[in-house]
Amino acid sequence: LAQLLLAVIVMVINQKFFINGFKGIIHKSPNMDTLVALGSGAAFVYSTYALFAMTDAQMRMDMDGVMHYMHEFYFESAAMILTLITIGKMLEAHSKGKTTDALKSLMKLAATTATVVIDGEEKQVPVEQVSKGDIFVVKPGENIPVDGEVLEGSSAVNESALTGESIPVDKTVGDTVSAATLNTSGYLKCQATRVGEDTTLSQIIQMVSDAAATKAPIAKIADKVSGVFVPAVIAIAFATIVIWLIAGQSVGFALARGISVLVISCPCALGLATPVAIMVGNGVGAKNGIMFKTAISLEQTGKMQIVALDKTGTITAGEPVVTDIYPAAGVSDKSLVSIAKILEARSEHPLAKAIVNYADADGPEAGIKQVKAGNLSSTGNQADNQIADITGKLQQKDTTDYASILTITDSKAVAGNGLFGQAVYNTDIPEEGIKASDELKIYGGNARYISEITDIPSDMINVSEHLSENGKTPMFFATDKEFLGIIAVADTIKADSPEAIKQLKDMGLYVVMITGDNEKSANAIGKIAGVDEVVAGVLPDGKEKEIRRLKEKGKVIMVGDGINDAPALTAADIGIAIGAGTDVAIDAADVVLMKSRLSDVAAAIRLSHRTIRNIHENLFWAFIYNIIGIPLAAGAWIHLLGWQMNPMFGAAAMSLSSFCVVTNALRLNLVKVYDTSRD
Repeated sequence: LAQLLLAVIVMVINQKFFINGFKGIIHKSPNMDTLVALGSGAAFVYSTYALFAMTDAQMRMDMDGVMHYMHEFYFESAAMILTLITIGKMLEAHSKGKTTDALKSLMKLAATTATVVIDGEEKQVPVEQVSKGDIFVVKPGENIPVDGEVLEGSSAVNESALTGESIPVDKTVGDTVSAATLNTSGYLKCQATRVGEDTTLSQIIQMVSDAAATKAPIAKIADKVSGVFVPAVIAIAFATIVIWLIAGQSVGFALARGISVLVISCPCALGLATPVAIMVGNGVGAKNGIMFKTAISLEQTGKMQIVALDKTGTITAGEPVVTDIYPAAGVSDKSLVSIAKILEARSEHPLAKAIVNYADADGPEAGIKQVKAGNLSSTGNQADNQIADITGKLQQKDTTDYASILTITDSKAVAGNGLFGQAVYNTDIPEEGIKASDELKIYGGNARYISEITDIPSDMINVSEHLSENGKTPMFFATDKEFLGIIAVADTIKADSPEAIKQLKDMGLYVVMITGDNEKSANAIGKIAGVDEVVAGVLPDGKEKEIRRLKEKGKVIMVGDGINDAPALTAADIGIAIGAGTDVAIDAADVVLMKSRLSDVAAAIRLSHRTIRNIHENLFWAFIYNIIGIPLAAGAWIHLLGWQMNPMFGAAAMSLSSFCVVTNALRLNLVKVYDTSRD
């Protein structure tokens, strides 16, 4: 009686199985819930019948009947069937809402107010009230509210929210600016060109939404086979009852055989084969910093054929650093770096910070020889020979640390060109004929800007071209007296990127690098990284289009870290986000790499491979078990071998089958995700 009451409670809690299962029968499309409902329901009904029959036997003092029926209770089976399947379904229940989260994160980027010029006065209004053609201003540190064109002023605008590139872009009169980008330095007056749903940010939001809507869910293997398995089991159970009745057996005997078929074939093993392996696989991934958001993502990651990689922050570190220093003849490394430092210290530009950090942390003495030696023998072409000549001609006569004797009194950014600084000596230098308070003008920037100040030697121009071809940004420095040299800055490749890409290729995957960077720099990075294909100069909508192009050739993984990667991450079959990336990229992705290592992409694929194999093993066991168990439960061996299955043993066999599936899934804990020996 206690088991009866407890089973009723469990069945009421899990009534959805009975509702959905019997709806499936009514609509002539039985499903997994139908088998669960029939198995649990039949066990409960038969057990209730046995309870009344035993009570009747007790009333009649029929002790043989009492002893017979006391072994015919399956209330625990009725409850256990529902409980085990509910656990399996719970493990697959967390696959909703990522698109909503991604869209909310994108929307947070949009400015809520804008400073609009109305009748000559600056007034703050809600961004929704800004119309096309309105004049608005953006002060340093403010987000740009809508897309527009610069009318007055110049500044450096951080567009990483849209392009993913960490280096701010110089903006001056006539240039365009986009909503959700950050004005880092100057004062800008702009005219609104696109507002509301027409802005670049709104279009990215729409792309993420559309990509999510067209991404069809992948059905589980167990769901595919259930369409055949469920009706077959029901038919076998019904046929078993009819055949035994025709054979002259009692209704109780025939019913017991039919219930045994339903109980032993209850799809616990089939239902647990996928989610338990997924649960263990997710646990192994979490231990290694690989977070699979859904069961689908863990299953499907190992089935991909193409890997598309974002460049900045994924293959590269995303932070510019000094890579090369080439002082002019007669100028030392120390002098060049110290003058560059005092000029760039006034700037918030990432390239400037790279030079200041280099000067403060490593210093020119520590790294210059190693940097040059690494470049001199790279290709053996004419540019390399000229670099070698320059290095050999250095007289190293001027080794002054200008940072200690010069003070910048004024500086300004020259939009699109570089920096100018007015400096003053704070000490006498008799041997140079310099007195304290003497002035010195310092310039830093691109070749075009510096060539207007002084002549740049032709061999230095060749060096700069060589640096550009290798994906580096050459920065020229000069004073009003002489040309000082070149400092090259670049976003360097992460240490593990080439090896990680090699591992992906060893697995048979086609590796593509997609970036918003220029083609020359992108090709240089792609060559060093070892990718199969480079796609350069693409904006967020371009990345999403490239993913769709690649999907025509095979199943695609997209790996990225920026907001600009969100549409592509969602459009890909599997999106993988680098953990150090933006919240939007993480929300839009199916897999998150918490350690931000590209090598974890290969590890995620290995883990998925092993998990898929484990699921196949589980399904194989579940079907073999049913192929052996169903004929036994139906009584096929009674006349031949005398084997007869009591429904209670059917329930025990069903539990054993689930135990075997779970035990096999636990073997996934032994998987070594970084072992390349089986690639």
